[in-house]
Amino acid sequence: MNDKKDAQGNLLLDKDRITKVGAFVRKTSLDEIPQLINVLLGEMSLIGPRPLIIEYLPVYNDVQKKRHNVRPGITGWAQVNGRNSITWKKKFEYDVWYVENYSFLLDLKIIGLTLKKVIQKEDVNLSNDLTSEYFDGTN
Repeated sequence: MNDKKDAQGNLLLDKDRITKVGAFVRKTSLDEIPQLINVLLGEMSLIGPRPLIIEYLPVYNDVQKKRHNVRPGITGWAQVNGRNSITWKKKFEYDVWYVENYSFLLDLKIIGLTLKKVIQKEDVNLSNDLTSEYFDGTN
C-alpha cells in the first residue's frame, strides 16, 4: 500500500492506495507466507484465532479474552466462516467457539475450508476498504 493522501492530508481509502503488486499478494493470500516462520518457531499454530493488534487488549471483555487460551493461528474458525466479511462480534463468537471446541478433526476441517476459500477468493472484504474496521470493544 502507498501513502497517497487527499488535499486535506488524510490518507485515501485502502482501495485507492493499494498497488498492483499489493493487490496480487493479498488476492492470492501470499501475504500469509511470512507467518509460517512464526509457526516453525512455535510462536503460532497453523489453526487458531488470528492474532490481533495489541492495542485491542484493553477493550476485550472476559469472553473475548478466551481466544488467548490457545496459540494464535494463520487461519481459524472465524476465517472459514466469513473472514473479513463478518462483524467483530461474530469473529469473537467464532474464535471463542473454536477455543471451546477445538480438536484434531476440527482443525482438519478448517484446513480444508481454508483451501476452498483461498481458491475461490471468497469472503475477503466487508466493504470497499481492504482492511477491517478498528475494534473498539463495542463493535
